[in-house]
Amino acid sequence: MKKLIFFYFLFLLVGCSNDDIITVESRLPEATQTGANTFGCLIDGKLLLPRSGNNSLVFPLSGARLVGGYPDVYDYFELKILDYKSINPPSFLFHMHNIADNGIGIYNIDASNGMPNIDGLNNNYIHCNAYNPTTNSYQKYVSYENSGKYTISRLTIDTEKTVISGTFSCKLRNINDPLDEIEITQGRFDINSLTIASTYFP
Repeated sequence: MKKLIFFYFLFLLVGCSNDDIITVESRLPEATQTGANTFGCLIDGKLLLPRSGNNSLVFPLSGARLVGGYPDVYDYFELKILDYKSINPPSFLFHMHNIADNGIGIYNIDASNGMPNIDGLNNNYIHCNAYNPTTNSYQKYVSYENSGKYTISRLTIDTEKTVISGTFSCKLRNINDPLDEIEITQGRFDINSLTIASTYFP
């Protein structure tokens, strides 16, 4: 029941009708390596994409953000996905730890404590929040040890910009109910740190 409510919301999030289900995979962005500022994945078969609220230069409400680590900007990168077009929108966070040193390759996705940046764990993790209308509250889903993998297919770091491209898949558990589990498949991202903040996601 909890999963049904969670994914009913995600279903509404991207404006799908019953007729759209057969073409949901075609709405995923291509798995490019050009810094195209794209992100997409399926959560239990339902599409999740970033959606911006505006593209103001003063206070942008971007659908995707990339932040660096602390105290060293290259300790980790975090990709946050937001949807500003839905009521009670979900959020998604992908923490990529120490990839600047390790480079292109395949990485395990391990445990999340549900916190971002310096309050999170020192490993790779994913977590997301989704609104449950039955309880009138958000539910947090977190990755756990060896719950998935991601591949970095391009990593370009220079003084001007960072480009990170890759794919991912994993399972997440409700942080308050380990029996409530969801699965992320066909995840892909292609992010350019120089232009991500000004990119509008419709």
